[in-house]
Amino acid sequence: MIGRLVIVGVGLIGGSFALALKQAGAVRSVAGLGRSAQAMERALELGIVDEICTSAQEAMCGADLVLLAAPVGQTGAILESLLPHLESNTIITDAGSTKSDVVAAARAALGGRIGQFVPGHPIAGSESNGPDAAMAGLYRGKKTVLTPLPENDPAAVERVAAAWRLCGSLIHKLSPADHDRVFAAVSHLPHLLAYALVDDIAAKPHAGLLFQYAASGFRDFTRIAGSSPEMWRDISLANRDALLTELDAYLAQLTTLRATLAAADGHGLETVYANAQRARREWIEAIEAGSPPQLHQDTE
Repeated sequence: MIGRLVIVGVGLIGGSFALALKQAGAVRSVAGLGRSAQAMERALELGIVDEICTSAQEAMCGADLVLLAAPVGQTGAILESLLPHLESNTIITDAGSTKSDVVAAARAALGGRIGQFVPGHPIAGSESNGPDAAMAGLYRGKKTVLTPLPENDPAAVERVAAAWRLCGSLIHKLSPADHDRVFAAVSHLPHLLAYALVDDIAAKPHAGLLFQYAASGFRDFTRIAGSSPEMWRDISLANRDALLTELDAYLAQLTTLRATLAAADGHGLETVYANAQRARREWIEAIEAGSPPQLHQDTE
């Protein structure tokens, strides 16, 4: 049982965490702390939080668990504001999509209290934002990656893991560096590509005509471009090195595909498409089976 849960940033991620724990009967009270008074009032109205706090001191009094669910670029400033009021038994975690920068910011802000910070990242979300987007079932069956620090007490890590399990999440652990390399490839690059494609189409002189005929394929591919620009600006900059590595690899793939297309090499195109189809199918089957995919690649 979590006596007092504090959510810093009560939107989709933080709000869904609070709702899931409430639904599980695992929390007595939820306090909300955030920049937008309007969003906080809405979170109270929706029953996501039980009280709105206007200061870190008010929020942290008696806190058992604190979730930072704000853009990663704000991590350092938020932790600095919480530190003077951080009680000895309070555990802080986060939901940031990058981890190396978050850990560095936490070390700088918390100093010797770094052991009370357990970094995390729930692998779930939506292009919708704000308290109205929050849902109790968002994390059910989804992974949450924890990146524990050497200074973390195992009991503190387990407290955070247990909270996510109560939300229905499956716990995985990675180092911060491995986390950032993985998500640069499978999350951050896809977001960058989706934003770039929509921005490119919107900048064309006949954009209205193009959007008029864009159908489900375009909608599915670009869905994530509806996500928060502020959040994804921070993520892209925070994981810049790993993202640049993945972007360079993707540019090389596009260059190869362009040459294949220019040469009218139908076999080459079909080989790439078939490899991608097979890999995606095995990935989907692995998700449904709950096991990691064993990918194969043609050597033709």
